[in-house]
Amino acid sequence: MLRLGATVNLLLVVLHSCSATSLMSDFLCVQAALAVALNLRTFLQIKPSNNGKVLICLPNIGTSATWETFRLRTLLTLFSDGLDESKSPSPEQMDALKEFAGITTELSATESLGTLAFLYLYLSISAKYGQIPSVEIVAWSELPTGTGLGSSAAYCVCLAAALLTACGAIGCPVEAEKSVVRWPEEEMDLINRWAFRGEQVIHGKPSGVDNSVATWGGVLRFQSGKFTSLKRVPTLRILLTNTKVFRSTKILVASVKDKILKFPAIMNPVLASIDAISHECESVLEAMAESPSQEYYPVLEELFDVNQHHLNVIGAGHSSLDNVCRVTATHGLHSKLTGAGGGGCAITLLRPDIDPLMVEAARQDLNACGFECWETSIGAPGICLHSLSSLKAEVLRIFNSV
Repeated sequence: MLRLGATVNLLLVVLHSCSATSLMSDFLCVQAALAVALNLRTFLQIKPSNNGKVLICLPNIGTSATWETFRLRTLLTLFSDGLDESKSPSPEQMDALKEFAGITTELSATESLGTLAFLYLYLSISAKYGQIPSVEIVAWSELPTGTGLGSSAAYCVCLAAALLTACGAIGCPVEAEKSVVRWPEEEMDLINRWAFRGEQVIHGKPSGVDNSVATWGGVLRFQSGKFTSLKRVPTLRILLTNTKVFRSTKILVASVKDKILKFPAIMNPVLASIDAISHECESVLEAMAESPSQEYYPVLEELFDVNQHHLNVIGAGHSSLDNVCRVTATHGLHSKLTGAGGGGCAITLLRPDIDPLMVEAARQDLNACGFECWETSIGAPGICLHSLSSLKAEVLRIFNSV
């Protein structure tokens, strides 16, 4: 069992996740979709404390909370029945946690749900595997919350990995000669299952796509509720654009479902075509991993264009996303929506030999539209354990300032 008190710093890192080649929503549950890992990461630091308290600090949303461990143990006795990674959070458990944390309607949904997810995972894991000692936890993301790119899933995966390691349910795979390490497959699976419970606290009925990508990384095929990890995938450069247009996934999904029911003879072939695009994209990605070549990029760009048109047809598009596509097209680039659509974010494929001045010009034009951009990559690894020496200065500065 890991003795956290003997550990100077246990630092966990997990990535954000995003949809890359088709819309990832309930109405596509029978169509294949590809979910890819986005290399804008969430960092979580857990370290021991001797003050008899548990601290959670979330700088991105400007919130922190502290509880005395004896108070948490009192609550733990009330929650000890039925706390398991195979069981969903119950309304009674959520009501008790809200009362304990003093969560009121004045708190933002992001702030309160982040706190509730931590409390639920802390108590659940403690009940099943043994009491977690007094600790301080800080979680920070390179990507703002609420962008529809799986930041809550990355947070939950980080939490699950940290708490499971702290109580000894999984090992601490530290290797002296390596600055970045990962857990064995069976322990990764346990992390993923608990992270999904955290996602249920936040979203109610998540698909499990985001937490799976955040855990395993790379590219996952999602179809009929089942996930398959692509064994070898290339790392692709992209420009990620946040339109800052709020969208309700629930309302969007309901609208698309209504269109499918209203025009089945029209919409079902479109969905079948989206399914075919996902399979074709999967084949291209596997070929690129096997034999990297520039010749694959025109194929991916064309698949981006066709997929974006199809997503507009089924009602997942938005004028802001069309604007991203138009602006990037003037620079010879190809874009599509990612996530649920209806606003939110878009991704633009960048060829390896692209002129940096062209990318910068596209960024400036997108910023002029009021959008926010990041240059990053997709196909990145999932949950990792990092040494402090391997972290960027910005991340260390965040942790040291808390």
